[in-house]
Amino acid sequence: MNISNYRVEDKISLPNGNTLEDFNLSEKELEKKLSKTRKKLGDLQNTLYAHDKYAVLICLQGMDTSGKDSLIREVFKDFNVSGVDVISFKSPTGLERGHDYLWRHYIALPARGKFGVFNRTHYENVLVTRVHPNYILDENIPTIKSIEDVNETFWDQRFEQINAFEKNLAQNGTLIFKFYMNLSKEEQKYRLVRRLNKPNKNWKFSPGDLVERKLWDSYMDCYQDAINRTSTPHAPWYIIPADNKPGARLIVASILLQELKKYKDIVEPELGPKIKDHISDYKQQLQNE
Repeated sequence: MNISNYRVEDKISLPNGNTLEDFNLSEKELEKKLSKTRKKLGDLQNTLYAHDKYAVLICLQGMDTSGKDSLIREVFKDFNVSGVDVISFKSPTGLERGHDYLWRHYIALPARGKFGVFNRTHYENVLVTRVHPNYILDENIPTIKSIEDVNETFWDQRFEQINAFEKNLAQNGTLIFKFYMNLSKEEQKYRLVRRLNKPNKNWKFSPGDLVERKLWDSYMDCYQDAINRTSTPHAPWYIIPADNKPGARLIVASILLQELKKYKDIVEPELGPKIKDHISDYKQQLQNE
């Protein structure tokens, strides 16, 4: 797979982006390839955990029904559960509103040796809040007195803060992968209807989904601007065609595997000479019990 096809290195136009990728393979064939890839990812995760020098932060963004939850379930199925943390960010709590908007994301970051998956991320603060700027008033920022203060200068500053946040993480050993699940409006409609038609999926539906769907074009504008402003060499964005779930999962898993394998220093630590030279003695002690 040529993963550079999905990496954002120049300005992108979301309306012209690909939303469907199946590689001319059946669903079963895609799942078989994913199974092999995620097994290798799981092995790599064990090595990363033992190496204990890097953390991996995976950021997932996309419109509702874009497949983020199921992607997390399927891509990380072969991980040791102690080596990966998944955090889903909802509306900020009272405690979280008492801090700056990045605080709750900062305290959820993965430790060295671990993977962290953010299901919705700090980018909600330049997406949802940009579509609904009145939300910013709830943050109690001293310089924001009214909705008129939530202007382009405000957003420019917020993008600078996000870029600085990610640069600091990267410089201190966090490997950052940002995935935008590029779902078509037609496919979202199909998935919402299916959600309503399945009794065991009804709980996922909210009338608010339809309200947000009417703002589709505004969200696309905000996503496009956010991606173009914040895709950097140390924290790149990848645009993942999301209309075909098995294809999307395989792409994400392949990107992670190919990129992480480039770090040749991620190896299991060797035993110190004092222990290594006496391995046979330790074996003998155990056998003689």
